[in-house]
Amino acid sequence: MEHRKAGEFREVPLPRSVREAIERYVEKRGTTKDGYLLRGPGGYFTEGMERRRVRKLFADLPPGEGVGMYGFRHYFASNALGNGIPITDVAEWMGHKSIEETYRTYRHLMPGSITKAARILDAGLWEAA
Repeated sequence: MEHRKAGEFREVPLPRSVREAIERYVEKRGTTKDGYLLRGPGGYFTEGMERRRVRKLFADLPPGEGVGMYGFRHYFASNALGNGIPITDVAEWMGHKSIEETYRTYRHLMPGSITKAARILDAGLWEAA
């Protein structure tokens, strides 16, 4: 996935079904000459086009917070952290410059982390005794 600056990339987890769908799309339609997957009238698919398309997809839903591209990001991060993926990995995948940014945004999704850490430490202390 291309990052914020030209030439910067990051790896992100991608479900096999999504990867296969992208591969089928590329086989059928190809990419732009610059390698972009999605196209627009001017070549590549712009952020504004993305927002309009997402808004259109959700037009029939009641208005609510989190509907849109950032909602997808939050959904991903919330599920990853809620299922035990280390915050360091999630921060990297989200493109956060520091883990503190991820922690500030998603700490509330890890309410059991202190209790879990205490159990692990407790178990380790009893094993050492």
